[in-house]
Amino acid sequence: MTAMWNVENAKIGVIGAGSWGTAIAGMLGAKGYAVDLWAYEAEVCRSISQKLENTMFLPGIRLSENIRVSDDMHSVAADKDLVVLVVPSHVMREAASRAASSLDAETIIVSAAKGIENETHLTMTGVLSEVMAGYKNQLAVISGPSFAGEVAREVPTVVASAADDPEVAAYVQQVFATPFFRVYTNPDVVGVQLGGAVKNVIAIASGIVDGLGLGLNSRAALITRGLTEIRRLGIKLGANPHTFAGLSGVGDLVLTCTGALSRNHTVGQMIGEGKSLDEILSHMKMVAEGVRTAKSVYNLSKKVGVEMPIADSVYAVLYEDLNSADAAYQLMTRSLKSELEDVE
Repeated sequence: MTAMWNVENAKIGVIGAGSWGTAIAGMLGAKGYAVDLWAYEAEVCRSISQKLENTMFLPGIRLSENIRVSDDMHSVAADKDLVVLVVPSHVMREAASRAASSLDAETIIVSAAKGIENETHLTMTGVLSEVMAGYKNQLAVISGPSFAGEVAREVPTVVASAADDPEVAAYVQQVFATPFFRVYTNPDVVGVQLGGAVKNVIAIASGIVDGLGLGLNSRAALITRGLTEIRRLGIKLGANPHTFAGLSGVGDLVLTCTGALSRNHTVGQMIGEGKSLDEILSHMKMVAEGVRTAKSVYNLSKKVGVEMPIADSVYAVLYEDLNSADAAYQLMTRSLKSELEDVE
């Protein structure tokens, strides 16, 4: 590690003050780091400045006094050892472009977003590699089963830090690790991101199963076959298949498909109960990444020739008005085959 990569006194910027960005900033601030947090909403800036609480996205959690909130992207990104990007995936390119000119030459960039860009089908580090070309070897990802509210309440949580450079992954591991937030390193940047992104699509399907009242057998089957689809796509794109048995694979998938705090599961459940997508989204303050990612996964899987019937069904329900019950019936009556088909 270079001398610039200071663990003990690292200066940190967090871009994005939704629930997850706020939880990360709060955790790092409580660890003793000086954290600058960029917020888009004026209301969030006011509430954190005045109350040390993000009343809009993470109410009831008192934040560390080491956090300084701002709507000035330059001040949050400049002169930092590490910058964490925690914005919705569809605005990652814009946020990264705004921050890029303010970064120091040796700043480590961490993506904590989970999604695949609609237009390019790039992962978040793929987007960052285009926008921040000079920082390609300083990019990392942090992902795993980690609901923001539980992290903010210091519930024991375990995630993975992935980077092409093992020293970068180890640095992120050291910065983020606390007695309640354990971090493992993983060299599989592609697999860690695909697990974190595609599980949101499967979580919508799991919610639909619950909304239709199909039972626990159905949900267990859905999660299991959903993992097969994630793994199948990952292998096609060069991921390590073992990643999908880990934290950012089955760990995050199970959490998001079963947890009451999952926004994607909630969207699916309301669809299964008969509500329209427009109606559901109009009442949500926070982004359910799986809605947009369903489109990315559908188009990407067709481009690379990977069969993903569950993901296809979610896309058809969201964007082609396929009835949820009909989607379930179609999945159950597909041609019969071996469970291990296409599994390496």
